[in-house]
Amino acid sequence: MDGKHVGIKCPAKSGSNFFNYKNFFSIVLFAIVDADYKFIYIDVGKNGRISDGGIFANTPIYNKLENGSLRLPADEPLPDRVKNIPFLLVGDEAFPLKSYLMKPYPNRNLDLTQRIFNYRLSRVRRIVENVFGILSSRFGVFQKPIPLEPEKVEKIVMAACVLHNFLRSKPSSRHIYTPQESFDREINGTIIEADWRQMAGNNGLPNIQQQGGNKSTTEAREIRDELCDFFNTNGQVPWQWNAV
Repeated sequence: MDGKHVGIKCPAKSGSNFFNYKNFFSIVLFAIVDADYKFIYIDVGKNGRISDGGIFANTPIYNKLENGSLRLPADEPLPDRVKNIPFLLVGDEAFPLKSYLMKPYPNRNLDLTQRIFNYRLSRVRRIVENVFGILSSRFGVFQKPIPLEPEKVEKIVMAACVLHNFLRSKPSSRHIYTPQESFDREINGTIIEADWRQMAGNNGLPNIQQQGGNKSTTEAREIRDELCDFFNTNGQVPWQWNAV
């Protein structure tokens, strides 16, 4: 999961409501993606001024995750492990650590096992980075502020996300729309960056700010520690020790 600012023209009589920390007017596209680089949930239209907790915490899916009504699969142990852990969303440092949302350890005085965990989590997070990068680079409308009212921009953003999924799903267009070079690849710990990262000026979708405070529950920290131990034992990959 991640969120990005979509640049817009200054809405009439809006004051500073849509003026974000990057010093331009925007609405926010919040999204959850799957391992096939497709959107499975989007929330579009929060004004760009909203920060600390306001974007994720005000989406309908947040309330369902908080009250346990999303009907996620039952908790299961990791391979060759005993402790049950829930199915998890993955976010970056901008999001709060939750029992349903995994984020990296803070980059302060980390030991080797924690650096391994952060590396392994970053490999997952690159999926959502690539989805937003592909969307921004393939649909040129995102490369500069969209000169329309927020309500119309919302429809354009939603249409682009639907078209992205359609082109990823259709066999005849999948490899034309997203050839291998569209994605970050990793060979034995060496990252080959996607072509969209090399495009001059591909900054059409800047990151959102910190979402919520740094407080987390004991349960959430224990889940992260279980994943950390798994990545350093049963679930290790041979090149990870050279990648941190």
